Amino acid sequence: MKALQLLLKTDSSPAPLIARLALGLVMFPHGAQKALGWFGGFGFDGTMGFFTQTMHVPAPFAFLAIAAEFAGSLGLIVGLFSRVAAFGIASNMVVAILTVHGANGFFMNWLGNQKGEGFEYHLLALGLALAVIVQGGGKASFDGALSRRIAARE
Repeated sequence: MKALQLLLKTDSSPAPLIARLALGLVMFPHGAQKALGWFGGFGFDGTMGFFTQTMHVPAPFAFLAIAAEFAGSLGLIVGLFSRVAAFGIASNMVVAILTVHGANGFFMNWLGNQKGEGFEYHLLALGLALAVIVQGGGKASFDGALSRRIAARE
């Protein structure tokens, strides 16, 4: 029970609330593209195929990447297991920088005049994720409510 309480522990500060909502809301469309095919995405089967066949990512890791973005974004939005959700998204961002976007430089491809997208977006997402990992879900999170409930039972 102590491990769960440490995982859920947070305070009612607005800063982690802002970080988790910003990250969750920005990541949701990306996760929905991969998991559901929304917003012009390929859906679960298409994304799994791309990851496993084109990028040669092992299927369990491809599944975890999709789950981290989709389920992780939902977890962040409601503040449930915020640290776990943020860790999954942070892991995705590190892998994306190291395997795809790092070679394209820092900047996004706003004008369409470079080979691919840089990693500035990924770095911002990583920073928000690290803030949530350190601080927890913050104000108005299920994490805070569950943590208080566990503490009251002891």
